[in-house]
Amino acid sequence: MRERHASQGARRAREFEAFVAGAAGRLLHAATLLTAEPPGANPRARRLLTLALAHTYASWDRLRGEDPYDRARQQLALRFARAAWHQYGSFGRLRPSPENVLARLTPQERLILVLRLYEGVAEEQTAALLGLPTERVRAICARAMATLLHPPRGPAPTVEVAPS
Repeated sequence: MRERHASQGARRAREFEAFVAGAAGRLLHAATLLTAEPPGANPRARRLLTLALAHTYASWDRLRGEDPYDRARQQLALRFARAAWHQYGSFGRLRPSPENVLARLTPQERLILVLRLYEGVAEEQTAALLGLPTERVRAICARAMATLLHPPRGPAPTVEVAPS
């Protein structure tokens, strides 16, 4: 009995290691997009990924045919949303890195944009994951795209008038 549990544990560990080897890079990139941190300095993204993978590993035996990547991505998104909510009282604005174009977006806009465009999650699935109506997800995604495609202009240049 003990050997059987040991072999099941070893098999589980090998399967999970293979999953992480294939999925961790993409999940880390998604987490980095969510946090709007620079790719080389992304401690919040790495922590999000670590927690999402830990949760996925803990439920590995209960997946029963469910896609582990989808589970890890869900955990990543939910943990990001929860952290943004607790840190700012709502999905407030966070500008972690001004040179990052995604920093112009609210955390909620970033979350929806990353899920929809980078991860290719359908509107209905995104809405269900976040507990929002599909129309709201569509509107937030459109607003985020408009913000990225048409950034606000800086202040108008001052014109010096020559004395007459």
